[in-house]
Amino acid sequence: MAAVTTGPARPARPAARRLARTLALNLAAVAAGLAGWALLAGTGLQGLPGPAEVAGRAGELLADGTLLDDTLASLRRVLTGFALGTLTAVPVGFLMGWYPTARALLEPYVQFFRTIPPLALIPLAIVLMGIGEVPKVFVIFLAAFLSSVVAAFQGVVDVDVTLVDAARVLGAGDRAIFLRVVIPAAAPFILVGMRIGLGSAWGTLVAAELIAAQEGLGFRMQQAQLYYDLPTIFVGLITIGVLGLAMDRLLQLAERRLTRWQERR
Repeated sequence: MAAVTTGPARPARPAARRLARTLALNLAAVAAGLAGWALLAGTGLQGLPGPAEVAGRAGELLADGTLLDDTLASLRRVLTGFALGTLTAVPVGFLMGWYPTARALLEPYVQFFRTIPPLALIPLAIVLMGIGEVPKVFVIFLAAFLSSVVAAFQGVVDVDVTLVDAARVLGAGDRAIFLRVVIPAAAPFILVGMRIGLGSAWGTLVAAELIAAQEGLGFRMQQAQLYYDLPTIFVGLITIGVLGLAMDRLLQLAERRLTRWQERR
């Protein structure tokens, strides 16, 4: 019986190699950052805690449930404000981009409020909405909305006119053009706007939790500041960074899946 010969082994797919290389570089960067942090802490710079001390404090906060409760409280506020901001920004951006009348009516307000930091509205939010959860979520919502609405608007404005004209020649109506041409073409802009909005939401969290909060990562960091508890502050910072990074990676994954038709480097 003749021996069955097999062809040469297939080389690893370029995408898989790129992913492995990226992960290796990410791990190397984390290791280098931890080593640099440990070296700085070893010099006694301004009482800077080292990685081991911060890890020990994180273990204590996890053991008594404080870190989990604070994380869940902050996640709830960020996700609520981010979701509301994005869900509002996308239709408003589409209206501004598709209808010149809507653009003329809404753009001055959008550009006006973009120049005002959401944190500057905290005193007004407290006066009008009290000190409950509503003003906290509102400030986060505003940060996410203002970051996302311009991206959605720009996505509609930048749709190739040739595609729209070709669809009209083929007999497509406004509704079909909007659903089959405009939305897919604007999707990359929307997803980039969502990533920026997510970063703005996390960036606003600590200040939002100044509003009479009783739990949350920002609240815990502010309490730790009063007692010069640097390890707890570092635990809060790292937790916010890790959560923000994980959520950003999820949005990147969604972006790749929804925009596979795009050419990538």
